[in-house]
Amino acid sequence: MSAPSRPRLKSITPTPTGPPAAPQPVDPAAVGEPKGAARKGARTSSDPHRPDGRYPVAWLHITAPRGATPTATSKCLCGWDRSTIGHTRVLALIEAHAAHRDLCPLRNPQEGRVAA
Repeated sequence: MSAPSRPRLKSITPTPTGPPAAPQPVDPAAVGEPKGAARKGARTSSDPHRPDGRYPVAWLHITAPRGATPTATSKCLCGWDRSTIGHTRVLALIEAHAAHRDLCPLRNPQEGRVAA
């Protein structure tokens, strides 16, 4: 037994093999500022990337999760590097970090000063 043959049609449309293509917009949406906008204007004083001669010298990092033992680390570019664990010791390191600001040779250069 054989399957009945299909009747011949004038035109057979091909079956698509994948999903249909999405319609594309005629003009792409404008993103960003228009061309010719004030790109070369003066920078504002609130620009965080404006070089004003300041840069970080010392860092104090404190971690005190609820219900856990606090830790702290104090580092400076001059070589000061201290860390501690425990509530009392962390408080002492915070005070030492604040005192180091007055003694740090990077923040208070000794060149040109007269020795006492």
